[in-house]
Amino acid sequence: MSSSPATDRPAMFPDGPAARPHPGAHHERRIRTFHPRRGRVTDAQADAINRLWRRWGQDIDGTPLDLAELFAPGRGTDAAQDSPGTPPPVVLEIGFGMGDATAAMAAADPGTGILAVDVHTPGQGNLLHLAQDAGLDNVRVGNGDAVVLLRDMLAPGSLAGLRVYFPDPWPKARHHKRRLIQPEFVRLAVSRLAPGAVVHCATDWEPYAEQMLEVLGAEPALRNAHDGYAPRPGFRPMTKFERQGLEKGHVVNDLLFVRV
Repeated sequence: MSSSPATDRPAMFPDGPAARPHPGAHHERRIRTFHPRRGRVTDAQADAINRLWRRWGQDIDGTPLDLAELFAPGRGTDAAQDSPGTPPPVVLEIGFGMGDATAAMAAADPGTGILAVDVHTPGQGNLLHLAQDAGLDNVRVGNGDAVVLLRDMLAPGSLAGLRVYFPDPWPKARHHKRRLIQPEFVRLAVSRLAPGAVVHCATDWEPYAEQMLEVLGAEPALRNAHDGYAPRPGFRPMTKFERQGLEKGHVVNDLLFVRV
């Protein structure tokens, strides 16, 4: 009797992220806002994943997360501290593409930890590579479902901010239910934010921007930092998705809300 192909197949990244970090989430009856994407992984990205995941990576597997341990200096190396101490203020970024903007923001603000979560394997490899090249000890790369992370792994009030830049707009009307910024998701995310934490969203899809403004504005635990949309903050680097949107004539809208 032969074993199943799934058990015979060697892991693509034996020292990297799990292909299914939280198997039970697959059976949950809820609408997904993303599709896991392997994409074409370059040799450099694959090398970064296999070498650097232990230091900078974190599977979203449903296990409660200690942010002090996650952001301990030198994590995953011989220089790791036995007692991690107090964690830096940590901002959660959901969906980071290839990670260039994430790395730039981390370099510009070394006192803030960025937990960047995505399911795009080439982007994970690229961000790991950028983190090593720039010596960024304040970035961690999460692999998996951000809902599982917020619901099962992060303590209430543990985050200093939430960033959602250019999420999938799911433009077809029948797919609007798959958009990330929905009342239920915002309610969950806000419960993990400390008072004064900032929710920062950006999109080049105007109907989605309108939905974001309506949903965030209806959440009683949030206060709009501006009258409507925010001016584009200087600390948010230009992303590939933003450039593509501008080239198509799209209008980019930023939203900044504060946890009360």
